[in-house]
Amino acid sequence: MSISISTLSGSKTPFWQRAPKLILRPLEYFEDNYRRYGPVFQVGEGPPPSIYVADPAVIQGIFQADAAQFHVPPQSAGSGLTFLLGDRSLLLLDGDRHRRHRRLLMPPFHGDRMRAYGDVICDLTAQAMADWQPGTAFNVRAAMQDITLRVILKAVFGLEDGDRYDRLRQLLSTLLEGLGTPFSAFFIFFPGLQKDLGPISPWGRFVRIKAEIDALIYAEIEERRRQPQPERTDILSLMMAARDEQGQPLSDGELHDELMTLLVAGHETTASALTWALYWVHWLPEVGDSETERVAKRLRHDLDRLGPEADPLAIASLPYLTALCQETLRIYPVAPTTGIRILSQPLTVAGYEFPAGAVLFLNIYLVHHREDLYPEPDRFRPERFLERQYSPAEFLPFGGGHRSCIGMAFALMEMKLVLATVLRYWDLELAPRDRRPLRPVRRGLTLAPPGNLKLVPIGQRVPQAQALPLS
Repeated sequence: MSISISTLSGSKTPFWQRAPKLILRPLEYFEDNYRRYGPVFQVGEGPPPSIYVADPAVIQGIFQADAAQFHVPPQSAGSGLTFLLGDRSLLLLDGDRHRRHRRLLMPPFHGDRMRAYGDVICDLTAQAMADWQPGTAFNVRAAMQDITLRVILKAVFGLEDGDRYDRLRQLLSTLLEGLGTPFSAFFIFFPGLQKDLGPISPWGRFVRIKAEIDALIYAEIEERRRQPQPERTDILSLMMAARDEQGQPLSDGELHDELMTLLVAGHETTASALTWALYWVHWLPEVGDSETERVAKRLRHDLDRLGPEADPLAIASLPYLTALCQETLRIYPVAPTTGIRILSQPLTVAGYEFPAGAVLFLNIYLVHHREDLYPEPDRFRPERFLERQYSPAEFLPFGGGHRSCIGMAFALMEMKLVLATVLRYWDLELAPRDRRPLRPVRRGLTLAPPGNLKLVPIGQRVPQAQALPLS
């Protein structure tokens, strides 16, 4: 027997009334609705109905359904996402245009290309750590943003040190920091607040910074067009060389919008995940079946067995390091939901009847906290990923189906290599005031660790090769 949308439980509170809690206390918002209404529930008055889904069986059916059954919401010219990313961003495209861009953008993020980026990530992490001093606390998020921005500019944009690199790095840091407050989310959720009241107004400052970033990106693209270098392996060069089935390349505007998408979706999210990983490594007193080994100790043991000259791909293949990164992305996923899917036609899946026009939000956070899948879901326990394999509908930090994140492999490798490099070369501890349970805060459209989290370097390490068999 199927459940009709007319009988589906949920809250009819208007959006403007529930938006403050959704923006400022999103996890409580999701948890409260889940407790009251179950894993599939409506919100708002509709029509069309807006539905949150935290049932893996329903999510699996949605992931497996034909892409033609869904479309993404159209973005107006004034929407925050359109202004930030551009209207040719993969995140905002639909139908044939989405499929074309996805085919053109996928190759740089898979296969042998990953090997070329591994050494770059490790080297840039080492450079960023050069200023750390024993006994001097540093802001973890700022440090991780510095590293991930360096990676974006080198591996994605292919920029070398120079004026353009320095200026882009400065402007992008300022832009993303301005988007990193709970208040900034209101500009995205409520486009009417986007008022340019001059260079010192919040939106006016954002507009001017964004314009200068755009000019620098277009200047880089134009220079690459004039002076092609086929041997380059950065992602921008590979994107420029890609051709669709008609032999057509991406236009300058399309390249710009995809670069902005990779920047915003790749830089911010990975920095947040790395910050959480370093927090958990140093917060948890013990993990494991024996409850005797610290997370950092176990990771360093695995890393030291590989030796100081370990290949980056060998490091990224370590099972426990992989499990730790997976558990980091499970317990507090950076994106609490996948991208919005709107049904173009009715869909019946796993006992639910969804009508055409239904707006579906697949809730990553709620799925990742189901006790039937993850016993003691609020406990950070990497071993759970060594003990069982989760399906794409049970563990979905990068979304899934035809709209899964194309940069997933790159992001995971970057996360593993940055974390491994930090732990191989430094002993760290949490600043005294941060040795406590922390909850995510709103950062634009994402969830992130509190921005003032600090670690204290307590000594440098030199990884030693050990004559132990690798397991």
